[in-house]
Amino acid sequence: MKVALHTEVRADRIEEYDAAHREVSPRASEAECEGGTDLFPVLEVEDYQAMIAELDRLPVNIAWQARMADLLDVVHDGSAQGADASLPVVWEL
Repeated sequence: MKVALHTEVRADRIEEYDAAHREVSPRASEAECEGGTDLFPVLEVEDYQAMIAELDRLPVNIAWQARMADLLDVVHDGSAQGADASLPVVWEL
């Protein structure tokens, strides 16, 4: 299944957001906020709610979500409500 999410980076924290993702992976630079603060990542996963439940138990993810919360205006928080709050994929290129 494909799941679309919405995240909004605080306009004054874009550089920090980009730097944090580059620390994790050089490929994360593909997610840089070029030209805006609204991000719409699309994930492909077998069971999204199960994935969120598993991530919710991992200390590294808990720490990452806390770090991101300071940088975001709209946060996908990884809770059960967050898992139910995904957007439908309407079209793809």
